[in-house]
Amino acid sequence: MATAVSNVDVTPLVGKYTIDPTHTEVGFVARHLMISKVRGRFGGVSGDINIADPVEASSVDVTIDASTIDTGTPDRDAHLRSPDFFDVEKYPTLKFRSTEVRATSDSTLEVVGDLTILDVTKPVTLQATYEGSGPSPFGDERIGLSAVTEIDREDWGLSWNAAIETGGVVVGKKVKLEIEVEAIRS
Repeated sequence: MATAVSNVDVTPLVGKYTIDPTHTEVGFVARHLMISKVRGRFGGVSGDINIADPVEASSVDVTIDASTIDTGTPDRDAHLRSPDFFDVEKYPTLKFRSTEVRATSDSTLEVVGDLTILDVTKPVTLQATYEGSGPSPFGDERIGLSAVTEIDREDWGLSWNAAIETGGVVVGKKVKLEIEVEAIRS
């Protein structure tokens, strides 16, 4: 666990921000056949970020449209949408809601929260970085954040797999999440 940093000045950033889905991506990386990595993303991301002073009073609430999963391979995407994995007809969304925010430096945070997949909710800790803020050409104020974490997909019931002849399995248990967010001040 990181040590909290006191006296981080978030005053210029305080406010509510709405995630811009056209400039936000939730990506993932998983092992395939124990020899390579497959990358994918979810395009349908929405939610709010509330930045408070002190920063520890901040919050994040995100919803992801599970049907927007995209690995660049239509057959694989259809399998990921099926009951073997995300079962998007029964569970159309993934959700993240923060429970704690801790500053770890002037530009980094730990965002602890509940991640819900397939109606299973488990805690995760995101290592987040403030990437900057400023006005857009459209007259609004924007903020950029990135975050990473690693999860065991089986903790959420994403347990489909198949053994391979040489030992091991088709899909690794560990999945790295890579998140890039641009949000607009409300």
